[in-house]
Amino acid sequence: MLTPCQLKQIAELVHREVVPATGCTEPAAVALTVAYAASLLEDRAQLSRVEVLLSANMLKNALGVGIPGTSMFGIPIAIALGVILARPEKQLELLDCFSCEELQRAKQLVDSGLITIGLKEGEGIDKLYVEALLEDTAGHCARAVLCRTHTGLTELELDGVPQQASRQKVETEREGAPCPEQDTDIRLNFDLVYEYSLTGPIEDMDFIYEAAQQNKRASEYSLEHSCGHQLGKMMQSDLGKQFFGNTVLSQMLTYTSSACDARMDGAPVTVMSNSGSGNQGISSMLPVLTFAEHQGATREQATRALMLSSLIVIYIKQQLGRLSCLCGMVVSGVGTACALTYLLGGTRDQAIGAIKNMIGNVAGMICDGAKPSCSLKASTGVGSAMIAALLSMQGQVVTGNEGIVDEDIDRCISNLAELGREGMALTDQHVLKIMTSKKAKAAAH
Repeated sequence: MLTPCQLKQIAELVHREVVPATGCTEPAAVALTVAYAASLLEDRAQLSRVEVLLSANMLKNALGVGIPGTSMFGIPIAIALGVILARPEKQLELLDCFSCEELQRAKQLVDSGLITIGLKEGEGIDKLYVEALLEDTAGHCARAVLCRTHTGLTELELDGVPQQASRQKVETEREGAPCPEQDTDIRLNFDLVYEYSLTGPIEDMDFIYEAAQQNKRASEYSLEHSCGHQLGKMMQSDLGKQFFGNTVLSQMLTYTSSACDARMDGAPVTVMSNSGSGNQGISSMLPVLTFAEHQGATREQATRALMLSSLIVIYIKQQLGRLSCLCGMVVSGVGTACALTYLLGGTRDQAIGAIKNMIGNVAGMICDGAKPSCSLKASTGVGSAMIAALLSMQGQVVTGNEGIVDEDIDRCISNLAELGREGMALTDQHVLKIMTSKKAKAAAH
């Protein structure tokens, strides 16, 4: 039985990790870092330098994704909006609202040539790292560093002087929310995740049901408009129905991919993210919510399933890290498979079996940045999760003799995290090399 302390710690952890985000979280984090620095300068209209240094993973994830409300893609416009808006208290919702005049000023800043973007290199640089340096014509220089998490401000300086007071002001404006990834975070294992999700106080979980509804609204927006690769619309078309039918799986694919299409295309929608990723939040919640509704599950059953899926993602990301070469759709797919098994009436062992089946199937899917085609990867994760759950319900489970799967479920999760964190590091470098060389060739032409 979980102790009162464990119940409190897990509830607080989920609230820190499942938060609203407008647009892709990587360019949003870049804009946020710039906004911290910009907020320190009195005259942002007289800038002489705007330099942003990014870790390789941040650069990769922000290169090709749409920025909400701009009809533009990539990092420069996100930086420019961070300068113009300069409202760091909005955190990852910084890009959710700006005027036409503010957008025009941001576009002018992009065109001015003042913005430079570089790769932060050196020993010990976290995979999630953003450094912004802004200088005005009067010689004042503001610097901000975000590290480890998408909202984790670690340094804030004006003319070389630390601005702790400004940082405390921002934290206060965030309604007293604690800094993410605190040292006091409880370290999860499968038993903690499973027991909390199935037996924890339901009143502490209700917000996760509302979070899923928020993500469903993003899907509905996408289906009403033309976003990204329009995978959801294809599923609902005559052609899609001819080959996929109108099944619960087709509906799961429709809602999940549509929300991802909207985010990656830069649609003006806010979703509930998980562990710093909006797509992880979408793809760990929407297939579960859709399946629960199809099964006629009660609100409590749906809520506990959503919590199970979301907590599995948080558990894996505690070991994997915020950014890696392992696609987040693998991680959310593991959570989904486990939750679907619960909704099918499966036992704890069958839920474990679904996780093993999922890891035995799609563990090698790479992350090659945030972009519209992420919706396709999301659909792969959803379909694989359904297969994993149904196989486990039939007693078919990938064994510990196969690949990276281990008989012990926590060791199995650890193997997946190690693969993504360390084993795919060289792959990560090659992915970035390919992506940046394409950009260089395009610029040359």
